[in-house]
Amino acid sequence: MIVTVSVILGFKHTIRDKVVGFGSHIQLTNFVTQQTAVPAPIAINDTLRRQLRTIQNIKKVECYTMAQGILKTDSDFLGVAFKGIGEDYDLTFVRQNLQEGTIPSFSNTKSSNQLVISRKMADKLHLKIGDKIYAYFIAYDDVRARRFTVCAIYQSNMKQFDDVLCLTDQRTTRRLNGWEDDQCSGAEILVHDFEQIEETNLEVAQLLKNHSDKYGETLASQTIFEAYPQIFSWLSLLDINVWIILTLMICVAGFTMVSGLLIIILERTQMIGILKALGAANITVRHTFLWFAAFIISQGLLLGDVVGIGLVVLQQQTGFVHLDPASYYVETAPMELNILIIVLLNVATLLISVFVLIAPSYLVSHIHPVKAIQFD
Repeated sequence: MIVTVSVILGFKHTIRDKVVGFGSHIQLTNFVTQQTAVPAPIAINDTLRRQLRTIQNIKKVECYTMAQGILKTDSDFLGVAFKGIGEDYDLTFVRQNLQEGTIPSFSNTKSSNQLVISRKMADKLHLKIGDKIYAYFIAYDDVRARRFTVCAIYQSNMKQFDDVLCLTDQRTTRRLNGWEDDQCSGAEILVHDFEQIEETNLEVAQLLKNHSDKYGETLASQTIFEAYPQIFSWLSLLDINVWIILTLMICVAGFTMVSGLLIIILERTQMIGILKALGAANITVRHTFLWFAAFIISQGLLLGDVVGIGLVVLQQQTGFVHLDPASYYVETAPMELNILIIVLLNVATLLISVFVLIAPSYLVSHIHPVKAIQFD
């Protein structure tokens, strides 16, 4: 049970952090973009930034600009999405997943023509750090070309992002889209408490109600759950698996303890007869066996805790269980220990196991002292 819960918690939080690393907790975009997926700019001024930061759970507001283009080498080409970011963008997640190179200082005001690509892109186009590559952008019946230098390669093992997303200066993507200097594709909002993301989004939506930018565009917000519903729906299904596994394990434990108690009662039939002959009531004998069963269960729980927690810690330190990143998005099985859940598992298992033993313990009442003493 401990290993099962630890794997599911670790897996869910690891995948969640990967999605948030690319898309933040709350996204602020053009209402037209959210409804039709057609790229449309918005303008976020300093006043709106300050108002957003007054919301208690909001930690940071970061602007970005998207542009669609094609990376082309002499032998191959690949359609990608260029995400333009500035100097205020939080690159912690990208650095954690960086494989080669160095992430440059991206800017809102100038273009360095530096490009961060994924390992999949590098392998498909046979690129390495320091290589020059042309990118082509098609907009308004016009083709624009830019020459970039590959400065870093990341790998998140999230196919949705590794296949298409690369990073560059926001100044570059903004000019390629033909937008004004104060326009962007949207803003990513990071929060302090992930559990309060829905409440925070309601506050943001209330702030944006009847709000338009200087160009008359309507702003709208959405949570990471709404931006990537298929991923989080899949993760929510894992909770059902956990309950099924825990239920099966508790059923097995219950049947094992019932059969064990019946065997102990049969082995102690003479002892039960003697106790009854000496005046012991049925309830006293039953309680004796139930306390003995609880003692056995407690020993098993202690041993299970040691083995379960030991396996989780061993996996955390060594990563000896490997997974296929193409299928599971991670290279090793993620584990996460939660002391509160472990305590609840122990208490629930003990109580349920003892509870299922109450009915079998009534077998004591059907043992007659005379027949039991003569029992061989």
